[in-house]
Amino acid sequence: MAVRKARSRGAAKTKRSARWSGRVTRESDALDLEPGAFRSKSPKRIAQSLKRSAERSKRRKAGPFQSAMSMLNFYINRGGRNLPAARRKVLARAKIELRRAFGRAPR
Repeated sequence: MAVRKARSRGAAKTKRSARWSGRVTRESDALDLEPGAFRSKSPKRIAQSLKRSAERSKRRKAGPFQSAMSMLNFYINRGGRNLPAARRKVLARAKIELRRAFGRAPR
């Protein structure tokens, strides 16, 4: 009979949750993302990438703006406390740029 090693619950939970969020980013019906959409340091580039992805996507269920903003919010929320402050700032500015790109910026 084989002896099993005990795994900690935290390791299993982390592995499972990482798979879940990664799968959502890749396979979500919100939109088909361009590769490396969130890697840029420029908020404007992130917003433009999301806009292009949302407008081209055949899988989205909502409008392009809602789909793009939804994916950006998901990415920010998924990072949570683990996102460095500088990165969180860039992503927050990307939300503003995304609103501008779609003509929805506050006046």
